[in-house]
Amino acid sequence: MRNSLTYKIITMTCLVVLATMLLYAYLNIREVKKLLLRDTINSAERLSETLIRATNRQMMLNHRNEAYLVMGDASRQEDVEAIRLIDGTGKIVFSSIPRETGTVLGKRSEICLTCHSGSNPLSELDSVERSRIFINDAGKKVLGLSKAIFNEEKCATASCHPPPSEVRILGLLDVVVSLEGMQTQLTKSRTWVIFLAMALLLVISLLLAVFTQKVLNRPIQDLLQHTQMVADGKLDTTMQLTSRDELGELAASFNRMTVSLKKAHDELAEWTRTLEERVEERTRENRQMHAQLARSEKLSSLGQMATGIAHEINNPMTGILLYANLITDDPRFSPGLKDDMHVIISETERCANIVKQLLDFARENKPENCWNSLNTIIATALSLLEHQAIFQNINIERHFAPELPAIFSDPWQLEQVFINIILNASQAITDAGSVVITTGLCDENRSVFADIRDNGCGIPEEELDRIFDPFFTTKDEGGTGLGLSVSYGIVNNHGGEIQVTSVVGRGTTVSIRLPISYNS
Repeated sequence: MRNSLTYKIITMTCLVVLATMLLYAYLNIREVKKLLLRDTINSAERLSETLIRATNRQMMLNHRNEAYLVMGDASRQEDVEAIRLIDGTGKIVFSSIPRETGTVLGKRSEICLTCHSGSNPLSELDSVERSRIFINDAGKKVLGLSKAIFNEEKCATASCHPPPSEVRILGLLDVVVSLEGMQTQLTKSRTWVIFLAMALLLVISLLLAVFTQKVLNRPIQDLLQHTQMVADGKLDTTMQLTSRDELGELAASFNRMTVSLKKAHDELAEWTRTLEERVEERTRENRQMHAQLARSEKLSSLGQMATGIAHEINNPMTGILLYANLITDDPRFSPGLKDDMHVIISETERCANIVKQLLDFARENKPENCWNSLNTIIATALSLLEHQAIFQNINIERHFAPELPAIFSDPWQLEQVFINIILNASQAITDAGSVVITTGLCDENRSVFADIRDNGCGIPEEELDRIFDPFFTTKDEGGTGLGLSVSYGIVNNHGGEIQVTSVVGRGTTVSIRLPISYNS
């Protein structure tokens, strides 16, 4: 599920605000606690000062009981837990807790530690330093404050036993007050601060939600919608600019990008239309090249196999032919079987001819090249063929380009190629027809070509890719399927190309390209 940008901004902002509020609440509560504690100490200090002044006259007149009554009345105030009067020897001469009266405090007691734990005398300590916080016997958290009762000049004329002049502090007034009121106030303050922080956090979240929805989320949603439309190919759409900030600049940039994409898309579509023809042409060329490579590999492997097969068959075939001729000439042989023996000899000679073609196909003779005229080579091949009976109803048309440059080739091998191709053309013509032979220059005068075109029955399209395969033939009988394979190998060894195009019922054209100069 996709988290919205509004949710992320509100969450992150609220986390920052919450952390700030918690820090503020902690510091605020700490300061409030200090202020409440200071106020409690000041209240205890004022109570101590009031009691000392209120009982001063009774103490001067040695009316101790009256002074103790005043202190007892003061101890019954709501927040006062205890009031003690301690003389200079550490003896508690009065306490609002009766059991403590008359006990002597040691220097390690809680009250005495306030005065004797430091290096400064009691008279130099402020109220905070003279205070202490502890848990009393009732389990309440209380604050104690000790205040010194100094030896004043008028004490020397008092009715009680006057103290020596060198004694500076006559005793202590220790006041213990409850901190429950301060704790209650602190709890209220903490609750109020937390409530205020939560309320402020809620208000900020609502304001942020409205702000991000209007200023950020809505423009970004428009941008996402426009992006999806562009991704779907709708390049004619544009975004409406609603602001002049960074989002507005982004929308303007996106509009410019969309226009550029549309322009590039149109150019690419136009270029693709023209590229398809080039791709088809290149694919056709690659297919032809792949077919030639596959054919070359096939011819190479089949040639190695054919060599072994031909040698293995040739020896027994020669023996069969020899003994068949001997049996035919033997007077003991029955004349009624001579026709059958002639069939054996004829078929054996036919097999021998196939073996010879296999050997010619498998033999990789290096061309014995010399400079020759292509027109002369074709004319020599025609002189060997045109007087045969198969050419009686066939018209041979020569369209030789004059003054063709000589090619560096083996003339005997090329004559064999043209004999095979012209014979195939004549055999494709059932009745009367014509074979047209055309020569000329091609490839910017770097190669010569010869096209042999007939108007025979043609070759089906599905068989065109197989016509150079060994042992593949379209003839009903008498064909070995090796003629074109041998021709392909010879032309390829000369660095040339041979291609066949045909239309069923209209004829076939064999095109041969040979380089003028080729070093094998």
